[in-house]
Amino acid sequence: MSQDYLDSIRKQFEYYKKLGDQTFIQLPDEALFVCYTSESNSIAIVVNHLWGNMMSRWTDFMTTDGEKEWRNRDAEFDVPCTTRVALLEQWEAGWACLFTALDQLTVADLNHIIYIRNQGHTVVEALNRQLAHYSYHVGQIVFLGKMGVTTSWNSLSIPKGNSSAYNEVKFSKPKQIGHFTDEYLEKKSDR
Repeated sequence: MSQDYLDSIRKQFEYYKKLGDQTFIQLPDEALFVCYTSESNSIAIVVNHLWGNMMSRWTDFMTTDGEKEWRNRDAEFDVPCTTRVALLEQWEAGWACLFTALDQLTVADLNHIIYIRNQGHTVVEALNRQLAHYSYHVGQIVFLGKMGVTTSWNSLSIPKGNSSAYNEVKFSKPKQIGHFTDEYLEKKSDR
């Protein structure tokens, strides 16, 4: 493992955060709190769960179990925030906790064993586990966002019907080395 892994996983976390950010700005406030069925979660509930998970997993990441005694996971699905401001504060606080922990890691830490509910993980395994978990929930946020948009949806990837044009541009350029998120993070940063 190398610094390239740490740089890559940070960019991937940034990418998924940006997908959420770009979803929130497209939605009216009320769309953030809609539960479509009695078994579904609203965007606010998903954000509340992500926040609880992030705060638990990344606080004292290297020295304490990732499932903190103070976490009440069940309440994350029952008592979400009720305003856009509160939702965005939770969203930002969770990601800040993650990025603070991530920025303190070194290559030497990658094989260190940490615990989540007493199950040992290397730091690499824990990072991969959380990346998969967060991308799963951000996908839910984007899906719910598409359902809740009141105007036309501003695509967060290649818009429908534009794959050929997108590929034409990509294949017209020489082969290059870069992270798949670089273009997206640069392009969307001005919004």
